[in-house]
Amino acid sequence: MKFTKIKKQSLLPAYLIIALLLFSGKHAALFGQNNILVFQSDFGLKDGAVSAMKGVASGVSPDLKLYDVTHEIPAYNIWEASYRLVQTAPYWPAGTVFVSVVDPGVGTNRQSVVMKSRSGHFFVTPDNGTLTLVAEQLGIQEVREIDEAINRRKDSNESYTFHGRDVYAFTAARLAAKAISFEQVGKKLPAGVVSIPYQKATFENGQVKGGIPILDIQYGNVWTNIGKEVFNKLNIKIGEDVTVLVYNEKQKVYKGKVRYVNTFGDVKEGENVGYFNSLLNFSLGINMGSFSEKYKVQSGNEWSIVLTK
Repeated sequence: MKFTKIKKQSLLPAYLIIALLLFSGKHAALFGQNNILVFQSDFGLKDGAVSAMKGVASGVSPDLKLYDVTHEIPAYNIWEASYRLVQTAPYWPAGTVFVSVVDPGVGTNRQSVVMKSRSGHFFVTPDNGTLTLVAEQLGIQEVREIDEAINRRKDSNESYTFHGRDVYAFTAARLAAKAISFEQVGKKLPAGVVSIPYQKATFENGQVKGGIPILDIQYGNVWTNIGKEVFNKLNIKIGEDVTVLVYNEKQKVYKGKVRYVNTFGDVKEGENVGYFNSLLNFSLGINMGSFSEKYKVQSGNEWSIVLTK
């Protein structure tokens, strides 16, 4: 009897421990955040704006891990902000919180939101088109409007032009640090976001048409949104030429042939190439040169491309 009594007493703490572990696991699953916060903006690094946002985040929790996508988005370029998010977010673990501030409408009545994607990532941003591509490619699980009565930096109500610091960085940090749950961000919104229209990749009458959403800016390569599935309908093999037409609105900017290869070193230095970039989208480049600079090709919704065999 003495042995039995001791055993029963020793089991009670074990049950409590198991219950606590189960509760904490459920709690973590509900919150989903992982203490990682990733920043993006068009602020540049010439002044203290980015540092101020990170300071606010660190004030919420010094245990947060703070990283950057980029702060070199061209000023006011919401489309490029959208692209850089979708270029980056899939490579971060589920639970990561992104805060993106390209906000030409700062201080106006545009909505401030947090979108949770079906991939488990959180995006804190003005709902101005920034979420176009992550919503499309990662899917929308839920969208909530930021309740600024609760989720705003203390004593910042008289500031109308730096919501990146006062609202977005503060809310994102609270979310990433699990100081609030996703539900505590604010009221649930319909599962949709402001979307920027763009030319999607299509195949018709022997032609592949697509857009030029972005440049590989460091090297001047021209990235399209034409994936392999659509491109392969041209039945062009590695080593063969692709005929390329590039338009700005309806004005033809470039016409020529490029060699379809796996990588730049497959051709001589200075030779044009067509290849699939790291996101597996068809791209134009020059081995050891800038296609964008040489042929005056830029990116954005006004730019389009046509490929034929």
